[in-house]
Amino acid sequence: MKTSRLAVMLSGSGRTLINLIGAVARKGLHAEIPLVIGSRECLGTERSRAVGIETLIIPGDVPAEQLEKLLTSRSIDVVALAGYLRLLKIPPGFQQRIVNIHPALLPAFGGRGMYGNNVHAAVLAAGCKVSGCTVHYVDDAYDRGPIIAQRAVPILIDDNAHALAARVFEAECALYPEALQLVLTGRVRVEGALTRITSA
Repeated sequence: MKTSRLAVMLSGSGRTLINLIGAVARKGLHAEIPLVIGSRECLGTERSRAVGIETLIIPGDVPAEQLEKLLTSRSIDVVALAGYLRLLKIPPGFQQRIVNIHPALLPAFGGRGMYGNNVHAAVLAAGCKVSGCTVHYVDDAYDRGPIIAQRAVPILIDDNAHALAARVFEAECALYPEALQLVLTGRVRVEGALTRITSA
């Protein structure tokens, strides 16, 4: 099986990056991660450098042409957003090749400002009984691209945003590598605004 080249873009702690590195090491994700792009210096960029990954800082909104040249020069197959907080303009050559994980069950609780504990607090304030996480393709709007996979988690009666966040992140750690593997092996087809998983 071909080893795909995965770039990771982040803005924060790098927990999702560490999870993906672990999935690669366990052979649950047949990829290598040769490139990390940070929107700022952060714990995530420190962690990526510490394990020898080429790490670039590109502050602000990255022009689509610059991003395409950079990804193409590193022979990147797919980009995984991992707590990347800037709005991307998708290069023409990377349509349906950039993937994100969101800590709620989209299309609810998405959009500008809906990240981290903001999401979990909104879910609890709405009185939801279930939350979860969503892996989706990235388009030119926050949290709007076609959904690839979702995983639900229960909301407990004594939950606060911190406790719910921890439970959702456990689900993210399992779901994101699985969904990325489907994307890397070409098993996800986009049909209009929907996706379909094909058999192995």
